[in-house]
This record gives sequence, structure tokens and C-alpha cells, in this order.
Amino acid sequence: MANLKEVRNRITSVSSTQQITSAMKMVSAAKLRRAQDAIVQMRPYAGKLKEILENLSASLDSSDGVYSKQRPVKNVLIVVITSNRGLCGGFNANVIKAANRLAQEQYSSAKVSVLAIGKKATDSFKKTEYGIVGSDMPRGLNELFDNLTFANVAPVAEKIMSLFTDSEFDKVELVYNQFKNAAVQITTVEQFLPVQAPVTTKDTKSNDYIFEPNKEFIVADLIPRSLKTQLFKALLDSHAAEHGARMTSMHKATDNAGTLIKELKLMYNKARQAAITNEILEIVGGAEALNG
Repeated sequence: MANLKEVRNRITSVSSTQQITSAMKMVSAAKLRRAQDAIVQMRPYAGKLKEILENLSASLDSSDGVYSKQRPVKNVLIVVITSNRGLCGGFNANVIKAANRLAQEQYSSAKVSVLAIGKKATDSFKKTEYGIVGSDMPRGLNELFDNLTFANVAPVAEKIMSLFTDSEFDKVELVYNQFKNAAVQITTVEQFLPVQAPVTTKDTKSNDYIFEPNKEFIVADLIPRSLKTQLFKALLDSHAAEHGARMTSMHKATDNAGTLIKELKLMYNKARQAAITNEILEIVGGAEALNG
């Protein structure tokens, strides 16, 4: 059994860790509320815009729909969205694993490049064969989470769209964690480009839109706006999911620290009682020896 000083030091250390994890949990809970409100407000708009975009792309000729052109997949860009910090459970690891699996299984015969948003993804892919080197792709994307606004995300989406229209990439995929609730994050792989036509079945009701002034104008304005919104929504989803994952992880860490402190205190009391018992036995034995 460990001596009293060692157990006392461990109790102090675990108590300090518990205070830190509890504080991080409260900070993440406060940030989660704001991030959750942002993504909940964005989803209906982004979903309806995407629906209109898909219907519009399906009705365009291949010469008009520059963002819906289907080409043989030779060069693929995977946009991997993680967080800048850790201590959020398997949040980052799940996205990185999904991106690697996508590159190795689905696009094993194509040249895959990874555009990382978030320090964890950057550190994971910068030394791999998927890392982008010597390209004019946007840099410093880790800083997007410092001020996550549509105005800051739009130039990144514009650059990706430009590379697709210039045929540098034949397909663009987004890999990120979709926010469901504070305890659940869904690892999502979403096609960004080319724009997919809506999936129709016999029971699907087709929407007939009237376009003003004309489809050509809509192509030039609505589709780029919708694609920017899609990337912005993915970042908002990931941002909210990160705080949810960190809050849950820190909550579990705080509970585990509390359980460990109880066990250490029990161990401390046992060791203390054993030391007192030994001292009493020594005193009694000494007294008996003197009487004898």
C-alpha cells in the first residue's frame, strides 16, 4: 500500500485536474449554445437553397452547368474539417479516419489531395502523400474558426469552385462532423462538386420553379452563393459539434476524477488507520515488555 504522502499528493493532483476539466466543461457549454443557435438557424435556409440548386442543375444543359459537369474522376480534392484543439474525445480522429478511408477505398485509382481546415487535420495530413505542396490553394485556414463568418468562408469556396471549373479537380468532397446534439456527432462525407442532381423515385413530387429573370442569371448568381453557403454550413456544423464533443468529454473526465478521488480518499483512510494501529501495537508491546 502506498504511503500517506504519496496518496495525499495524488489526491491533490487529481483534484486540480478535476477543477480544470470542470471549468473547460462550463466554457464549452457556453460556446455550444451560441454555435448551436447559429447552425440551427442556418440549416433551413441552406437546405432549401440546396434543393433549388439541385433542381436547377438537373434542368441545365452540360454547357451551361459548369458546376454540374461530370468528368472522369482523376483528381480528387477532399476538404477535411477538424478542430484546432484537442480534448474532445474522438471528434478529430473520426474525421481523419473517414478521410483516409475515403481516399484509400473509394478513390484508390485517382490522385487525392487534402485541403485541411483545422490544426488537427493539418498536422495529420501535411506529411502524407495527400498533402498539398506548391499550390495556390488558400493558406491559414485554421484561423477561420477564430472569426467564423460567411464573409471569411466565401473566398475559400470561390477558390475551390475556380479549381473545379479549371479542371484541376474533377470531384470535391467534404468530410466533417455534423452536429446532432451535445452528445452525438455524425461523421459526414458530402459531395461538394460537381453539384448532384436530385434523387427521384416514383413517389417523388417534382418541384416546378419559375425563374426570373432567366436560368442563365440564376446560374451565375444562385449556384455560387449556394456552394458558399454549403461550405459555411459544414464549418458551422463542425464548430458546434466540436464544442458538444468537448463538453461531453470534459463532463466524463470530471466524473471520472470524482470517482478516483473517492477511491484515493478511501485508500488514504485505510493507510492512515493502518499506521495508527501499528503505532498503538508498538506502544502496547513496549508497555508489556516493561511490565514483564
